[in-house]
Amino acid sequence: MSKGSKGKMARRTRNLGRHKKKLTVSDMMKKFEEGDKVLVKIKPNYNTSLPHPKFNGRHGKVLGVKGMAYVIQIKCGKALKSLDILPVHLEQSS
Repeated sequence: MSKGSKGKMARRTRNLGRHKKKLTVSDMMKKFEEGDKVLVKIKPNYNTSLPHPKFNGRHGKVLGVKGMAYVIQIKCGKALKSLDILPVHLEQSS
């Protein structure tokens, strides 16, 4: 018997669930300002540049723009990490 994959998405697609809502153009063209608070919510039906699943549900702050993606600063333990995430996987947070 061969071993299963140990990649970053191994056994995680069923945990993320199937996203029933279709993505629209407005989902892909969301605008955020520098300093906005955002929530990372992975949309599994849009596989381009997925953030790592451990950041799903985390809050962060927008630092800037990098091409079409936003640079998000997230606290991971005591460390501050910056991620490049497309606006499809981001939601406005209060």
